[in-house]
Amino acid sequence: MKLFTDLITLLLLLWDRVVVAGYGGEDQPRREFFYVGGEYANLTLGNTTAQFMINQIYVEKLTPPIVTQEHPIVFIHGSGQTATNFLETPDGRPGWASFFLSHGYVVYLSDQPARGRSPWHPSIGTMITLSTSDIEKAFTATSSHGLWPQSRLHTQWPGTGTVGDPIFDALYASQVQLQADELLSEAQNAKAYTALLDKIGPAYIITHSQSGPYGWRVGDLRSHLVKSIVALEPGGPPFIGRLPYIGPRRTWGITYHEITYEPSAGPNATHLETVTIPAKDEDRIECIMQVEPAKKLRNLAQVPVLVITGEASYHAPYDYCTVEYLRQAGVEVEYADLGQEGIHGNGHMLFMEKNNLVIAERVLRWLGSVHR
Repeated sequence: MKLFTDLITLLLLLWDRVVVAGYGGEDQPRREFFYVGGEYANLTLGNTTAQFMINQIYVEKLTPPIVTQEHPIVFIHGSGQTATNFLETPDGRPGWASFFLSHGYVVYLSDQPARGRSPWHPSIGTMITLSTSDIEKAFTATSSHGLWPQSRLHTQWPGTGTVGDPIFDALYASQVQLQADELLSEAQNAKAYTALLDKIGPAYIITHSQSGPYGWRVGDLRSHLVKSIVALEPGGPPFIGRLPYIGPRRTWGITYHEITYEPSAGPNATHLETVTIPAKDEDRIECIMQVEPAKKLRNLAQVPVLVITGEASYHAPYDYCTVEYLRQAGVEVEYADLGQEGIHGNGHMLFMEKNNLVIAERVLRWLGSVHR
């Protein structure tokens, strides 16, 4: 009996040490989670109709031992990804969550609706996945092909970027399904993340890729709560679907769904007049802009924006179009074209790459300069 009691005591002691080490010791971040944004709906699957909760998102709140920043950071991941993107890199180095925690920011990590730990009901939309070839070509081994002019400059991925390399395999194991319907996905995300800000209050938003337009929508709907937006290679370019020009047209310029213009863009943005501007150079695409005088993005113009583009990314040919469109519409945008700033070799997953903390420092400096 004494042996059994001693064993239980030892197990409890070890458990206490694990809890203190990982969840809220005096020198450790505190970890909490919650769900937000859900709504009940009667849905039919097969021959059965019943009530379910849909569109809720999973959110982790990480709080540093000493909070020195007034406002938290909300991270929103891109296609096929989850909140784990920002925890650490596929080769085991500290991710952006750790970096910003170490600088006194409360951090919110979330999984988009119907993604990761945020439930999906099979009657809503269709799920698709990205193949190993998709990931190699777009994210990790871009220097092996010439699908866009800058691809040959990619040097920052930590490994070969191909199947069988343990770093690639670690990344690919983390890839999950995503909603095939772009319009449905944008609507779900705008609703979920406005609900999150309504719950937590003012915050900085960091978006990546697919979630870029979601950030524009949230900035429009909650401009008083969005202190700034850092858009890491936001979905674009304006009006066109997404490279390689598949999917629906972005009716509202930078979004699929309505965003507030002044004067009004009219029903279904029928009052938005556009003109095509020649490409900046041979390595970039032509841009679709508004005809002058341009309508202004009335609410989004109240939110400072930083757009970041990797030198070797497939976004390099066209992110400048998004920047120029936002500026034309009255938005205050700083553009960090990393190659032009002397930060070389980055692809689309720049926050995971070998110099990820160099780029995080760039974001940190900008956030420190934003006062709203």
